[in-house]
Amino acid sequence: MDVRMFTVGPVAENSYVFRRDGSSDALIVDPGDEPDKLLSAIERLGVTLQGILLTHTHFDHVGAVAPVARATGAEVWVPRAEAFVLADINSFVPWPGFGPFEPYEAEHTLEGGERLELADFGIDVLFTPGHSPGHVTFSIPDEQAVFSGDVLFQGSVGRTDLPGGDWNTLLQSLRTLVDTLPRETTVYPGHMGITSLGAERARNPFLAELAR
Repeated sequence: MDVRMFTVGPVAENSYVFRRDGSSDALIVDPGDEPDKLLSAIERLGVTLQGILLTHTHFDHVGAVAPVARATGAEVWVPRAEAFVLADINSFVPWPGFGPFEPYEAEHTLEGGERLELADFGIDVLFTPGHSPGHVTFSIPDEQAVFSGDVLFQGSVGRTDLPGGDWNTLLQSLRTLVDTLPRETTVYPGHMGITSLGAERARNPFLAELAR
C-alpha cells in the first residue's frame, strides 16, 4: 500500500491519499483543508480519486471535502450521525477565525460494520465514537493498517471536551481497536505522527487505563 500523508490547515490535520502500489486508483481520508495542496498532490501522483472517506466531521477534517469532491468527481462517505454537520459545516465551527468552509451533502453514510470495496481495497468500517458521536475508523485488514482519525494518536488520544465527546465511550472505542486488531497494525492518525497499535499499547499513557 502506498500512503501519502499531507498535514494541512492551522491545526495540523493529517490527510491521507492511499492506493495499491502502482495503481492509478486512490482514496483520500479526511481532506481537512488546503484543497489546492491536496489536488496538486493527486495530480502529481497521476491517480483517479475513487472516494473520499471521513472519520468524523470536525471542521479540521472536512474543510476541503467540497472542493476536492467537485474537482475530482469522487463521492463522499461520512458517518451517518454526523452527515448533517458536513451539510452545514459553518454552523459547527466552535472558534472564530476558522473558515468559512463549503458545505457538502454526502452521497453515502456509514454506521460502522460496513465492508467497503473501493480502489481494490477491502475496508472495514469500525464504529469508534467518543471523540465525536459518529466517529468511525477505517481498517484495511490485509494491509494491517487503520486510519484512526481523532481516536488514537502517537502517545495520546482524542479530546472529549467538544460537543458529543465522552471519555468512557472513547475508552470503549480504544478497547475495540487494541483488543481486535493485531499489534503490528499501522496507525495513520488525524494528527501527529504515524505509529502502531503495539507501540501505543506499550507506551501510550492513556491506554494504561484499559489494562486496569
